[in-house]
Formats: sequence, structure tokens, C-alpha cells
Amino acid sequence: MTRMVLTLILLASPALLPADVLLIEQVRQAEGMAVPQNGQSKAGVEAAFGAPRDTTGPVGNPPITRWTYEHWSVYFEFDRVLFTVLNKGEVITSKNPGS
Repeated sequence: MTRMVLTLILLASPALLPADVLLIEQVRQAEGMAVPQNGQSKAGVEAAFGAPRDTTGPVGNPPITRWTYEHWSVYFEFDRVLFTVLNKGEVITSKNPGS
């Protein structure tokens, strides 16, 4: 029964399939972007990418700090990168701007 329902959903909504492929491609491109990596130190981020244009925090326990750059923001727990996210409205770019 579950397989039949899933099949019917996929057949009834073929417009969703290209969106899934596009999302997978965006994830692959994001993996190649030049952004701070999880676990990197604040000093390492600043040495590699320069000073952030804005900072927020620390907030909470453990303390979370956000550094905002032109195209993305970096979230730190204590001194280490938790994750990096694109700022609203930004698009994924390649690691090598000239390519």
C-alpha cells in the first residue's frame, strides 16, 4: 500500500522531480565553495577570509557567536565553527571565482 501511494504521488507530481535534481546539484556545488569549515578556529577564519563586516553575540550557553561576511555567515560555539550558511538571497558560487 505504501509503495502504491508513493508511486501515485510521484506520478501525480512530475514537476517536483527536476527540483530534486537541482537541489542535489546545489548541494554538490556548496561542498566546493570556499567557506569556513566546521571546527576551524576564529583566528583561522579571520586569517583565511579577513575580518567580518559584522558580529553578533555571544548568546546563550554554550556561547554562540555569528560573524557576517558579504555572502555568508559563520556560527561559532566558543572559538570553533559550528556551521556556515549563505546569507538570504545569495547564490552558490564556485571555489575559484575566475573559473
